[in-house]
Amino acid sequence: MDSQIAKVSKSLTTAEEMRNQTKLIMQPYANWEGYLTPAPLSIAIMGELVFISSQTDFSINKNPPKDGYKYIKYPESFRACLMQVCNSGWGAFNEAHKNMDQIRLHTLTVPDYMKSVVKILFQGDDEVVKALLPDQLENIRVIADECFTLASATEKEFKDVINIIQELLEACVNAEHFYGEELEEIKKKLEENKMRKASSEEALKRSEKAVKTIEGQMNEAHESYKSAMASLPSGWEMIGMDFVSGLSEAFTGLVSGLTSLINPVNTICNAAKAINQGSGSKGQDKTSDGIDEINIYSKSAEILKCAESIQTFVQKENVQWTELYDQKNKCPKSKFALDQLIRINKSLEKSPQCEPKNRAQKICEQGINICNELAKYAPDGKCEEAKTKELIEKITNLTESACAFDSKSKDVTHSPALAPKPPMMYKEESKSQKASQRASDNARFRIEQSRAQLDKTREVYEKNVENMEKNQKELTEILIAMRNCEIKEIDFQTTIKMLVKGMDAMGRVKEQWEKMVHFFQMVSSIVKASLTVSLKNFVSTSEKTQSLSYNGKLFTKDLLYNQAFHATNIANLVHMISATYTEVSVKHIMDRISSLGKLMAMDKEKPEFIQEHKQLQNNCDAAQKAILQLVQKNKAEFERNMHSRLEKIDKELLAILPPASPEEKKIIQKAIKSEFSEEEENDLI
Repeated sequence: MDSQIAKVSKSLTTAEEMRNQTKLIMQPYANWEGYLTPAPLSIAIMGELVFISSQTDFSINKNPPKDGYKYIKYPESFRACLMQVCNSGWGAFNEAHKNMDQIRLHTLTVPDYMKSVVKILFQGDDEVVKALLPDQLENIRVIADECFTLASATEKEFKDVINIIQELLEACVNAEHFYGEELEEIKKKLEENKMRKASSEEALKRSEKAVKTIEGQMNEAHESYKSAMASLPSGWEMIGMDFVSGLSEAFTGLVSGLTSLINPVNTICNAAKAINQGSGSKGQDKTSDGIDEINIYSKSAEILKCAESIQTFVQKENVQWTELYDQKNKCPKSKFALDQLIRINKSLEKSPQCEPKNRAQKICEQGINICNELAKYAPDGKCEEAKTKELIEKITNLTESACAFDSKSKDVTHSPALAPKPPMMYKEESKSQKASQRASDNARFRIEQSRAQLDKTREVYEKNVENMEKNQKELTEILIAMRNCEIKEIDFQTTIKMLVKGMDAMGRVKEQWEKMVHFFQMVSSIVKASLTVSLKNFVSTSEKTQSLSYNGKLFTKDLLYNQAFHATNIANLVHMISATYTEVSVKHIMDRISSLGKLMAMDKEKPEFIQEHKQLQNNCDAAQKAILQLVQKNKAEFERNMHSRLEKIDKELLAILPPASPEEKKIIQKAIKSEFSEEEENDLI
């Protein structure tokens, strides 16, 4: 049964399956629709600004800044300023199309390098690995760095457009063209934009911190492996392998969490919310940030493996004292879990104070106390019935707490519930023809986790699509109001409203490119960690340091594989986004941009100008509808893929498991559902 579970789990977690799973879980957070939907509206707004600029002109240079304007070139002419906005926007969209296409071509080659990495790692010869692997990893890093440069250049183009609009609005405020509520509204929008800028700078700092976190995690993983294997009791090879797979899952959780942290939707919502509330997001601990918390949550798999190893001593309402005590070494076998929990607890002390840290440390302390109590009774193997019952209850509570914390970790980091076994480990486990003693329970827990995780992903995705459609509706209503005005009725206030909405739309496009920059920073930092930490450890590790068949060299090979796989996984996600963007840009954006360029160059007195303006309006409306149809089509495909994944797990894995008792089901569902609970709506959209 156990070997069958291992085999089916392997088939459900192949590289291809995990790539598809990553796409599913990350779709609401990758939010590729955000790259597409603001584009036609932004172009339509610029078209209206060109049209408006044909009307009466005036100066906005009444109260200029002391040091002059940084971005506006012609403050004496409001019309010229509007044309500058349009010219800059036209250039930004041209750059976006060209650079996204190059990103698409670059990321297309990454899977080939990944294939080479796998072939090299599966070579038995260490010299081959040392000689050839660095070049393949370097190829992936070079691609990441080139894509980073392309994404940064495009982000700067959109940033320039926003800066021009912002300075133009500030100039209008200073020129005292606004009064009362209208003035307050514009000031609020400018403040919101400044907060978004501050959030962008904060995101850059987080990316730099992420690089150090990944390198630190790699060093910690190697040290943890060494200490764990050194204290492993005899006959506990499979428990040791289970624990090492927890180390592997920790890296998966860290990378998945850091990747999902790159979410500009939250930046937009938090900036607006902070303005409205007059403060930052409520409930956020000032001493920690998202990266610190993700780093803490990534240790959940290790904590769970320790709890499970203690649980193995409980069989049918009894503590297996004879199994627990190692007569040869005169110490309880639970000392292995004790040592690991002490190590994990000590590593958590380095993290800033926050709720996840308190929770993780509380579980570790629970486990440490249980191990100390077991050590007290283990030598004699005698314990009063009441005390035994109390110990079993504590062990059960520990496992439930560890399961719940691991579920919360999967929710926060968006790492897959069904995690793949690294290739070298799977190979060694297959030779032994053994599996974990709790294989069935663990598989059932992972199935329920997957179900809850995918259900939560569906909810978040639906909310994001709803929010996107709401934003589209608001922007469209402004356009309709503008278009219904007679030329003579288009006044200054209406133009300013259009500029504010234009700044909003451009801000969304710019933040999507900012996310691209962080994606490639992540890929590059993972590969750099592979080259500077894991490869260095591979070279320095001796095969003879452990008597186990799964030695330090094989563990490092697995870590190198995991790092390369996660780097290519992110690149694959970006390739999907870039390919979609390029296709949509060719069909629905570039012709509109060309039309905008033509409109800007035309004589406003000629009838062809009105005709071209009308055509641009119609084309932008058509593009918007086509993109929304694509969004709905992909939403339907997302639903199908989600259903298909759950069905496959049920059909292949759940079907081979022995039936669980109602009580077992209840305990598992309680531990999972409470952690995948509904968050505040503003945190989801």
